[in-house]
Amino acid sequence: MKKILVYIFILINFLFSSCIKADENKIEGNAQNGIDLFKKNCTACHSLDLNKKMIGPPLFGVTKKRSREWLHKWIKDNKSLRASGDKNAISIYKEFGNIEMNPFPQLSEKQIDDILYFIENPTVEKKETIKNIEKNENSESEIIEKQFLIKLVALFFSILSLIIIWILYRIYILTTLLNENKEPIFTKKDFLLDKVYNLLGGKPIRWKLLSCFLSLFLFFSICQSWFFLMKIDVNKGYKPKQPIYFSHKIHSGINEIDCQYCHSSARNGKVSGIPSMNVCMNCHMTIEEYKGDYIEKGKSIEEYNKEIQKIYYSIGWDKNKREYSKEIHPTKWIRIHNMPDFVYFDHSQHIISGENAIKKLKKVNLVCNACHGEVQKMDQIEMSNDFTMEWCISCHREVEIDKKNKYYEKYFSEKIKENKKITVDMVGGIECAKCHY
Repeated sequence: MKKILVYIFILINFLFSSCIKADENKIEGNAQNGIDLFKKNCTACHSLDLNKKMIGPPLFGVTKKRSREWLHKWIKDNKSLRASGDKNAISIYKEFGNIEMNPFPQLSEKQIDDILYFIENPTVEKKETIKNIEKNENSESEIIEKQFLIKLVALFFSILSLIIIWILYRIYILTTLLNENKEPIFTKKDFLLDKVYNLLGGKPIRWKLLSCFLSLFLFFSICQSWFFLMKIDVNKGYKPKQPIYFSHKIHSGINEIDCQYCHSSARNGKVSGIPSMNVCMNCHMTIEEYKGDYIEKGKSIEEYNKEIQKIYYSIGWDKNKREYSKEIHPTKWIRIHNMPDFVYFDHSQHIISGENAIKKLKKVNLVCNACHGEVQKMDQIEMSNDFTMEWCISCHREVEIDKKNKYYEKYFSEKIKENKKITVDMVGGIECAKCHY
């Protein structure tokens, strides 16, 4: 009887301890936060497709192979773990050519749990992104519906106008036939046309109408010619086909890549710059295929993947050997925003000095959107504004200067103290030599 009780006690103890271990190894976290941390810290060596081997091993199922405690030690400081004599850590290090994994001491316990939870539940993040995309698509469909209604109303009024003109024309014919003397309806006795009749030397009404028509035609022709001349080289809506298709909506909108990550010279230089292929390879060294949920209308995943291969061809990257060759083929991008040679425009001046004021005036979250439009929603980038001299001057007359700027504090201290509104045109912002020299 005593032996039976001892066995029962040992069994209960074993079950209790295994339950405790199971709780210790159980990982709880936020998959959405985990995917964000994974993209920022892990994609340089590990594929976002967790089943694919790259510089580092495929990570799918790693939470079942290794304990939570071991994974935390490995991610925090794998070098110390190897130095302690851990066999698993040493074997992984040797398997991957003695390439040392970067330590991440800055990550908290919760952040590591979030990453591990994403690795354990990769489908959670996809469901959340699909919901967000569906919301965006719904909002876009609502805008399209509103635009369609506006066009429908405009068409209705156009048809109504034609019907009214036709009715008036028929009334005119009827009144002409009813006139016994067969004289023109409008004579010099008419009050409204009396002066016009006298100005035209008392000519018959048909000559008056013809003269008025010709005058109006000449006036409108001159106006249209003027407007046509003013639109020369104003390329609003211009969006040429680029040698490599690049969706700003996917990169800047969905993946939230900062504009200045690619256009790094915009903040401190005259031009924003076209990013080199090396910048593209920072991400596409590990992202060989498109795995996103959003697909532009008329496109397919295969088309997106072909464009990624064009990047590799341009820079000479062999994805199988994972090394660069000497065969490079520079990409000839087509410039969209291009000011004339006689116009000087400095990106850094507007971003550094005018960022807050421009955001406030144009009611945008990014200073770039003030001139380039909502780039985050564009599949294909296009010129969103006129970029005429009038367009620039009107902005300079409305936007205020940054009163905290040291230059303005020194030279306009009195006006700043008086708390007066100081716009750019008041400090020489519309002088010819500011932009033309």
